[in-house]
Amino acid sequence: MGIELIKPDTKIDFMGKRKIAASISISLILIGIVSIIVKGGVKYGIDFAGGINIQVKFKHDIKVAKIKNALKETGLKGLRIQRFGQSSLHQYLLRAPVLGEQPEILKSQVSDALKKLGVPFEIQRLEMVGPKVGSELKNKALEALFYAVLLISIYISGRFEQKWGTAAIMAIALSLGVYVLKLIHMPISILILAAILITLGLSWYLRLNYALGAVVALIHDVTITVGMFSLLNREFDLTVVAGLLTIIGYSLNDTIVIFDRIRENLRSPKKKMSFFEIINLSINQTLSRTLLTSGTTLLVVAAMLALGGGVIFNFALSLFIGIIVGTYSSIYIASSILLGIGPTPDKEPKPSAQHA
Repeated sequence: MGIELIKPDTKIDFMGKRKIAASISISLILIGIVSIIVKGGVKYGIDFAGGINIQVKFKHDIKVAKIKNALKETGLKGLRIQRFGQSSLHQYLLRAPVLGEQPEILKSQVSDALKKLGVPFEIQRLEMVGPKVGSELKNKALEALFYAVLLISIYISGRFEQKWGTAAIMAIALSLGVYVLKLIHMPISILILAAILITLGLSWYLRLNYALGAVVALIHDVTITVGMFSLLNREFDLTVVAGLLTIIGYSLNDTIVIFDRIRENLRSPKKKMSFFEIINLSINQTLSRTLLTSGTTLLVVAAMLALGGGVIFNFALSLFIGIIVGTYSSIYIASSILLGIGPTPDKEPKPSAQHA
């Protein structure tokens, strides 16, 4: 017998509170968007904006302020220094948006400046990302997020509604739409936004109701996570993209569990309920599994946040935010969208009392 955190006969009225949940989600999304606009866009890391990463190990501990002061003569603008790994290792990561310089010249300048501190050190690593490479990485990251959402919508359509042909039509139509937008040299960010809107529109038009609920929930999760990074003034780099892709998969897993139970309850001849009641019942039946999975995962991610060090901090932070938001969206956003548009025509629930 499995562990049950919540009794299977719980009757929490999740859908009755969907309007409050929607208000919270809209507020968080708007706050994040306003933060991004006020700050002039997302704060890109060196992976996307270009620049240098220098990893230095000192023999003894030294204050960050002293290192920064010693490096003033190098003329590295926008230099950021942070401890790297365990404090006992005395490692530091130097990052600066420097473009067009020769790596060996920069290494020599940094080495000469650090020698004046009088503490033995070793430059363990120097990486440079050019602006063109950074721009390509940014575009590829956006494309990865979009295609993840697209493939998920196709999978959900086939998995829950047995509409593989309709999902294929949607994919073809979307590919044509993206192709036309590329012909007019649409910026990649606008292109991806347009493609996602086309995906949502096609899901609505083709009555891919489960897919629409899942995709809206995933967009909700990614938007709130990116907005929180803007509010916290954290950099957006490749580790964050990896975190967002992980969040998409994690949130989808929760959504599939709930949708699968909804589908089973819709098919059950014993359950003469309204669609509202069926969704509430399904969420309550899967609540124990959802909380156990999310809770244990959050414990691991919290350990990564506290002990993982600076290199994986952004990755762990994106997971921490995303798991909380993803669990919430599977219950309130995906299910609420499905309730709002109703089940597919061949799976209409039995009539019962109406719910607001």
